[in-house]
Order: sequence, then structure tokens, then C-alpha cells
Amino acid sequence: MNVDPVRSESPQRLGRQPATSVAELSHIGLELFIRNGFDATTVDDIAEAAGIGRRTFFRYFASKNDLPWGDFDGLIAAMHAHLMAVPRDVAIRAAIRDAVLRFNEFPNVEASYHRQRMTLLLTVPTLVGHSTLRFAAWRQAVAEFAASRLGMDPDALLPKTIAYTYLAVSIAAYERWLLDPDAVLLDLLAEAMDDLGDAFGDVAGA
Repeated sequence: MNVDPVRSESPQRLGRQPATSVAELSHIGLELFIRNGFDATTVDDIAEAAGIGRRTFFRYFASKNDLPWGDFDGLIAAMHAHLMAVPRDVAIRAAIRDAVLRFNEFPNVEASYHRQRMTLLLTVPTLVGHSTLRFAAWRQAVAEFAASRLGMDPDALLPKTIAYTYLAVSIAAYERWLLDPDAVLLDLLAEAMDDLGDAFGDVAGA
């Protein structure tokens, strides 16, 4: 009989200190989601496994749906700041390509967790629906950068088209990565963006 090491432990989580960071709690939640299923895992399950109270969980994440995203808001803010600081002599395409690759760099220790995270986010119906707002924030960061270069409003058609396009090719690269355990994510992302070719080549400053 298989024994679930998380659920078999006492509430005091012997041999393991209570989770004290977004990353730690995210890892614990991801492990439970993969093992038991996202819908079958409750906030109480995660809190107990992490050795914290239910109220403490909500200090880290607004909901269970937010946990797989980790510190996505912080990463978006960092990507936006990076883009807006890129020298103006760097082409739009080159700047976005570099920012997307930087945005998706993770330490080796995070690789398995990131694969679990993206598997959930791209395949669990509940999370696919929840991703709408998160992806909107990603697109807004890119659109604001493109708009600043093009002298347009971020809600103008061209900046939004650029943002939607780069998100689409990024998701395509992620889907390919999830199908191939030997694939290198950054290589796929770079290839996907390079495959856009000269799609925006006629745009001034692109």
C-alpha cells in the first residue's frame, strides 16, 4: 500500500518547519495538486501539509487558484520595469525577446516545480479560466512597452496585437515543452519568437 508522506504526518509537520515563504507554500501546494488532483485538494489540505493555519495561507495567496502562479505579479512588475528601461536603440522585437527569455529563467532546482505549475495552468479547466486575468497583466506589460516606443496608447490596436502575438508564441512553446521532457524551455521560447520572422519588420523602430 502506498503511503502519502504528507498526509500521514501530524499537524505539527515533524521534521519540517512550517512554510514561511510564497515559494515554500507554492511547492507544497503543487506537490499536492499533482498527487491528489487540483479540484480534490483543499486549502485546508495545503495548510496542514505546510504546518500553517488556514488564515496564514490567505496571507500568501488570495485563493487556491492563485497558488500555482507563485509570485507572478512580482515577475510581471519586474518584466515591465526591465522593458521600460531598455535603451531606445534596441529594437522592439529584440527587447521583447530578451525580456521574455529573462522572465522565464528559473534556477535548476525550480525546473520540476515549474513543469508541474505549467501543466496545471494549461490543462486544469478551473485554472485555464482563472488565467484570463493573469495573462491580461502579461499582455499589458508588453503593450505598454510597445506603445511607449510607437508613440501610441497601450490600448491601440498595434501594441495590443504585438502583446497578444508574443503571449501566443510563448504559450505554444510551453505546450511543446510539456510534451517533451527532454526539451529546453528557453530554446523553445527563443525558437518560437524567432519564427515570427519579420512579422513586425515594417513597424518603425521594430
